Amino acid sequence: MADQRKRNIHTTPNPDGGWDNQRGGEKLSHHSTKEEAERAGKQEAKNAHTELKIHNKDGKISDSVSYGNDPYPPKG
Repeated sequence: MADQRKRNIHTTPNPDGGWDNQRGGEKLSHHSTKEEAERAGKQEAKNAHTELKIHNKDGKISDSVSYGNDPYPPKG
């Protein structure tokens, strides 16, 4: 399970402004808005067949989208 968590992509607020997409602590991309970061994060997660965890400004996960081995994958 821990290995799967390291593969997940996280959209998180950057303390210096904007939003980052990260995996395992490594920054994948930086965006000026949360919407841009989510859009890019969804594509990155889809390409990696993993989950995207979307965080709020307070750092808590607000949403999750799975593109991996989910028994109930998102439609569309």
